[in-house]
Amino acid sequence: MSPNNPRLGIALMVLTMLIFAAQDGISRHLAGQYNVLMVVMIRYWFFALFVVALSARRAGGLSQVASTSQPFLQIFRGLLLAAEICVMVTAFVVLGLIESHAVFATYPLIVAALSGPILGESVGWRRWTAIAIGFSGMLIILQPGVKVFSPAAAIPLLSALMFALYALLTRYAARKDHSMTSFFYTGTAGAVAMTIPGLWAWQPMTAPDWGWMALLCITGAAGHYLLIKVYDVAEASAVQPFAFLQLVFAAAIGLLVFAETLEANVAIGAALIVGAGIFTLLRERKVRAKRSDRRGKPSVPSAPPTA
Repeated sequence: MSPNNPRLGIALMVLTMLIFAAQDGISRHLAGQYNVLMVVMIRYWFFALFVVALSARRAGGLSQVASTSQPFLQIFRGLLLAAEICVMVTAFVVLGLIESHAVFATYPLIVAALSGPILGESVGWRRWTAIAIGFSGMLIILQPGVKVFSPAAAIPLLSALMFALYALLTRYAARKDHSMTSFFYTGTAGAVAMTIPGLWAWQPMTAPDWGWMALLCITGAAGHYLLIKVYDVAEASAVQPFAFLQLVFAAAIGLLVFAETLEANVAIGAALIVGAGIFTLLRERKVRAKRSDRRGKPSVPSAPPTA
């Protein structure tokens, strides 16, 4: 059935972003107490079980879902996302949720900028203008030349670059593989990759923190499941702008739970980044629709990757 319920899709996307923001808050708490590699490993173990169970229920079972003509690409995607999550969780601990998410919000702009050289897509002057405005927002957040640049600020920027590359590779993989195949390799390759370093970094965990770890695993699975449902009921281009609400929810958690502060430069820069990002997404939707009309085919924008 084709997606045809944008209101339901938007509602599910808002709920999904709230769950992902809660997941980020729990990750910040746990990674502040234990090694990041161990926290991400346990999270991936549960995620892999969820992915395998979901794949087994599909027609053809696991063998059908795991079948791909580009295994190296799919495995590399999984490894890249696992590494990116480790980097981003580290940013939560070092910089906090607010500033980390504000800088990370540049990733759709990076995707737009790199979609030409990597995917061969054309990017017009309007989107290049939006990209420039978005990156000026990032400079406002980082304030180079105004204060001493903190090397820690490069952590969420590195995460954004890694996630943008992951997003582009996901779109490239979608040319040959079903989205469920990509989802399968995202979970399983990441779990395998995190097991060795995670076990090496193992630390005893208190009973309350095991409860938080269980909640982290549950929110991760619930968020990914809802994200799948979002794209089952609505077009990706209609709901994707609402993904920026994760920044808003994460900032609220940072302020209320972790007593972080929202600096004026971060608020202004984040507003520019989000505005530019939403414009870029809407412009891409319009360009895809025009291209599809010329070809006489419906526009089917690729869904963004899970995180």
